Amino acid sequence: MKAPALNKVTGAFHLCDSLVVVTVHPPHHHHHHHGTGKVLIFSTVATILFVVIEFGAGVTAHSLALLSDAGHNVTDALALLLALLGVYLQSKPADDVKTFGYHRGGVLAAFVNALTLIVLSIYLLYESYQRILRPEAVHETTMIVVASLGIIVNLGILIALKRSGDSHELNIRAAAVHMLGDALSSVAIVIGAIAIRYTGWLLIDPILSILIAVLIIWSAIDVTRESLNILLEGLPRGLELKSVTNAMRAVDGVVDVHDLHIWSLGSSAHALSCHVLIEDVPPSESDCVLKSINGVLATRFHIHHSTIQFEHARCALSENPCSILAAPQPHIH
Repeated sequence: MKAPALNKVTGAFHLCDSLVVVTVHPPHHHHHHHGTGKVLIFSTVATILFVVIEFGAGVTAHSLALLSDAGHNVTDALALLLALLGVYLQSKPADDVKTFGYHRGGVLAAFVNALTLIVLSIYLLYESYQRILRPEAVHETTMIVVASLGIIVNLGILIALKRSGDSHELNIRAAAVHMLGDALSSVAIVIGAIAIRYTGWLLIDPILSILIAVLIIWSAIDVTRESLNILLEGLPRGLELKSVTNAMRAVDGVVDVHDLHIWSLGSSAHALSCHVLIEDVPPSESDCVLKSINGVLATRFHIHHSTIQFEHARCALSENPCSILAAPQPHIH
């Protein structure tokens, strides 16, 4: 049996009746995360200072809404710390062990952030129910002053995160959701405190807390769903397997595409592997087919990591795509 021969032009091995194409990816330029890191450090310190102020004001004013918002801000500080950790991990280069790098670090941080939001919201709903059963008088002026400060702090952090170079990352988006939820909570507290002052209706405070909790859960569900899909290596959001397959089949020289897998390395980096049945052409001509396929994947679907195996004859996976997951047959010695 002949040893596989390497074509130096195409980077392809010719073996038996199949052609295995080794795709060489261009060097990747990692984003500089220093600016985002500084924003996160400043935001974390500002949030912790505001938590201390709001907690003290909540105890003084007997306001469940302020205490609930202070608890929310504690998770905000945790969210920012996790986001900072995620940015650090994503900036680390790939190595011999983590061959894809540390993209999933940011996704994992986003998932934990979203879960903390949901857990906190459930606790707020419980405390609000208890306050409805036993209403307490609150100090409206303290609520208005502290909540107004909260609006300034949270909107400032939100704007800084949006302007950072990594605002599209799921990890930063999760932290931004925390900030937006807290800013809206503070707005609701100001409105509620004014209403309490002029109506004297104490149930406004726990009702506001309930609305805040529902808003937080609603905003966290999307981040939870997307991050979990990435961690389970599901199809990236916005892509359809059939559309990718049809686009690849439309490339000149491609006969069929099978054993196609697409997954996300991080929130914005996708990868693909597949088998492509092509016409029986010399290895030198197959390079044009490979470049065309990679061009379609990059321009239409933003997929820049691809491993494509060329074949001149149908393999077992083309007949049974699920056979890769089948249990191995016992060997008879």
